[in-house]
Amino acid sequence: MLSNKRIQELELVMEFEKVEECFKEVSSWIENVGRKRLKETINLDDSLEMLLQTQKQFREFDLIASEYCRRGQEALKRMDRWEDFSSVDVHSYRVKLQTYKDQLEEFCTQLDEERHRICETVRLYEFFDKVRQGICCMEESVKN
Repeated sequence: MLSNKRIQELELVMEFEKVEECFKEVSSWIENVGRKRLKETINLDDSLEMLLQTQKQFREFDLIASEYCRRGQEALKRMDRWEDFSSVDVHSYRVKLQTYKDQLEEFCTQLDEERHRICETVRLYEFFDKVRQGICCMEESVKN
């Protein structure tokens, strides 16, 4: 049994090394592109027109970012079996895996929050734009 467990651990280490390339690519994109682009959307513009432009740009970024999130999550699923192993030999791999998992979860959460924030801000600006137009129409009616 001990020999079988050791063989399984070695197989997982070999699988980890194959999957790690995907983790590294996703992690690198998150750090070098994803986080920077999310920071760019922190300050939203004051006009509906500019806000709609920002939303359009964010949607383009969101498609790419969501693909990286999906790829990272698929790679993590391939490594779910790591939870069953607790030997010292696989500990360093588990630490790396947890680091990738934490980074991916944090980024995907931030992406979701930013998507929601932009959408809600656009809806709010559209509402205020309609109210403003309604007030202008009422003022014109009163003048006539």
